[in-house]
Amino acid sequence: MANINKKKGVLGILTGGGDVPGLNPAIRAVTIRAIREGYQVIGLRRGWAGIMEMIRDKKADNSRNYEILTEEVVNKKGRTGGTFLHTSRTRPSRVPKNNVPVHLQEQYSKEVNDLTAEVIKNLDFLGIDYLIPIGGDDTLSYAVELYQKGVKIVAIPKTMDNDVPGTDYCIGFSTCVTRTIEITNSLRTTAGSHERFLVLEVFGRYAGFTAMLPTMAGAANRCVIPEYKFDMDNLTELLTIDRMENPSQYSIVLVSEGSMFKGGEMIFKDSTTDAYGHKKLGGIGDLVSEELKNRSPKFNNGTPIDVVNQKLGYLVRGGSPDAIDSIAPMVYGNLALDLVLEGVHGRLVVLKNGRYDNVPIEIVARSSKVVDIHKHYNIERLRPRYKRFTMKPLFIMTSDLE
Repeated sequence: MANINKKKGVLGILTGGGDVPGLNPAIRAVTIRAIREGYQVIGLRRGWAGIMEMIRDKKADNSRNYEILTEEVVNKKGRTGGTFLHTSRTRPSRVPKNNVPVHLQEQYSKEVNDLTAEVIKNLDFLGIDYLIPIGGDDTLSYAVELYQKGVKIVAIPKTMDNDVPGTDYCIGFSTCVTRTIEITNSLRTTAGSHERFLVLEVFGRYAGFTAMLPTMAGAANRCVIPEYKFDMDNLTELLTIDRMENPSQYSIVLVSEGSMFKGGEMIFKDSTTDAYGHKKLGGIGDLVSEELKNRSPKFNNGTPIDVVNQKLGYLVRGGSPDAIDSIAPMVYGNLALDLVLEGVHGRLVVLKNGRYDNVPIEIVARSSKVVDIHKHYNIERLRPRYKRFTMKPLFIMTSDLE
């Protein structure tokens, strides 16, 4: 029976980066198991921002920065989407001058400041023995920095792009694919009614998994992904042929937000960047739609084909988690606690080839995970390859890193 009377230590947990369905089930799993094993659990609010902005004074109001988690709190939230701890895209090692907390502005006055020392002091002030960050490669790359400075870290991978190295699965990916398929199928009626191309822009800055899997599942005729610069005439011709062969006279392409056609570059909304140096993507779907309409007469006997253009964006990251994003986060949370109970740290819990495991957290910072186009993508036909599925894991395309 678990020892719930004697306090073994304090665990901190946070969620960073974009929200996805499955975060609250992970928080719930960590918290309930930890409390029953005798730990206190502190939820750090707003990702790395909460612990960075905290004031080390017991009289200070730090309610925006952390909260003590209980079974009652997490049970109510565990079935919902998003993250009740909230999140941010904050990197404490690179904080612009105007984002430095007011109480630290005299001490940190450079244009870009490293507040990692404050983060570590704040963790010590709260008495946190182990920190469990849940996030993508940006959030977890900062976790690597903390680990290298002595903080005990056990990390959980999260991102709907499914591109954290070392794991085949990241929290949020399954729900993203599920939503993409559902929305695409809903929009078929409009595309078919008007005999148009349907262009759907989906997530995927550097990796095309969120376009590949729905296409493989039959949601689209074609997909274009960041790993391969596609030829716009080739895409137009393929979609025109697909449309002609469809009795309802429409065809569909999924466009990863980081996709580029030959001779082009990534499309950004503006020149601003987040704390990790990423410009906000947006617009490749619009550009592809315009080019399809302009080029379609060449392949359609001189007649242009109109386009239904939709950016899925937040529609696929909102709402409740699907079955996999309810089960996998529960397992990941318990895997993290297994490591804590064994006194192990500096690890990333993962799913590899259908088996749950853990790997060194440094893998996040030293590698990348993208679609292997030679194995999985047909560059002539702009769609996934459909062969040799024997012994492949659930989502087909894996991280080959050890």
